[in-house]
Amino acid sequence: MGMGALFTSNRRIALATVLGLLAGCMNLPQIDASAEFVAQIFINLLKLVSLPIIFLSIVSTASGMESLHEIKSIGKRVIKYTLLTTVTAAAIGLLLFLLIDPVREPHASIDAFAPATQSTGSYLGYLLKAIPSNFIQPFNENHVIGVLFLAMLLSSAILALPKENRTTLHTFFSSLYAAIMKITGWIVLLMPLAVWAFITLFFKDFRQGLDVKNLALYLSCVLLANFLQAGVVLPLLLKFKGVSPWSMLKGMMPALSVAFFTKSSSAALPMAMRCAQENLKMSPKVANFTLPLCTTINMNACAAFILITVLFVSMSNGMVFSGPELFLWIFIATLAAVGNAGVPMGCYFLASAFLAAMNVPLNILGIILPFYTMIDMLESAINVWSDACVTAVVNKEVAHDLQQGVAVPEPEKLAINTTRCC
Repeated sequence: MGMGALFTSNRRIALATVLGLLAGCMNLPQIDASAEFVAQIFINLLKLVSLPIIFLSIVSTASGMESLHEIKSIGKRVIKYTLLTTVTAAAIGLLLFLLIDPVREPHASIDAFAPATQSTGSYLGYLLKAIPSNFIQPFNENHVIGVLFLAMLLSSAILALPKENRTTLHTFFSSLYAAIMKITGWIVLLMPLAVWAFITLFFKDFRQGLDVKNLALYLSCVLLANFLQAGVVLPLLLKFKGVSPWSMLKGMMPALSVAFFTKSSSAALPMAMRCAQENLKMSPKVANFTLPLCTTINMNACAAFILITVLFVSMSNGMVFSGPELFLWIFIATLAAVGNAGVPMGCYFLASAFLAAMNVPLNILGIILPFYTMIDMLESAINVWSDACVTAVVNKEVAHDLQQGVAVPEPEKLAINTTRCC
């Protein structure tokens, strides 16, 4: 997507924000009713793609791996550090969420376009349904944990099949995921209209008791989680492995700039590979294999955003989570981030997918949308920064193995398909 198109989209959202502010200040029942109608359409469209996005993003990623047993040396290390950094990012997000406590008081206004938000069963009962009796049940009941279970089960089964079957299924699921993302792209075209509707309804909710300080605390929670991950956790990992964080930052700055302004880690991949090889003198074999794989599965900033956003919006609408359930969200957010595509607004749509699947009203998520433009730029740069850090660590370990005379398989022999159809 070109810079001109991005600027035009941002201007439309800015205009929609201004019109939403004006409409909200008018406090007219007819305008509020129109906003509710538009918001309901947008929420229905989000629900249409929510569970397919969660399911297909994971299956299309995992099915690209030839075999769990064939992921040796470089591939094994990439996955190890990807999971380590992503889980850490999600854990930091949860810790900050609990410390900052952005949901000081739950939002009591749950209106007509929150169907069946309060279920008769407990959340524990929701978790007990994680193992469905058939493949259709979790999709029919909007059961997110059940969908995640099916995605992992099917992915494991695909990895156990012969190569020709794996290739066929990977192509099928990746193509289906690309089709769902195309539909999601069409939904994005309605974003300015949705922003107008959500901001208009925000004023209605504000008159009924919504505290804007909670939103400010939420944004500070997201930003602080990102800065801690990028400025503390990842540099400490580099230091521990004997790599200079400052040299890494200087060498990767062109790629980070591309990721920031395009809001896409995938778009920054060619520049990232060039920076790794030319500026940082990494092994071409390591960089050419690790960076594409990291771009596919290594989304540190996305994990923190998904966890904080889902908890903030759901708890603001009255949902209650126990300690073990909050802890479980670290792994749910990690799994979702691994399956996320490196495209603009990928994290936002995954968070909305979880919330829509949980039947949580998305009014507050709509208010977050205008701020997400800047958040998305920051998160894309942090994702590329994380990719570079993982690549540097793997490169350092591979070089050490070569010095010690340990045989390191060629990346092309690791049989991992890093191609995504989106």
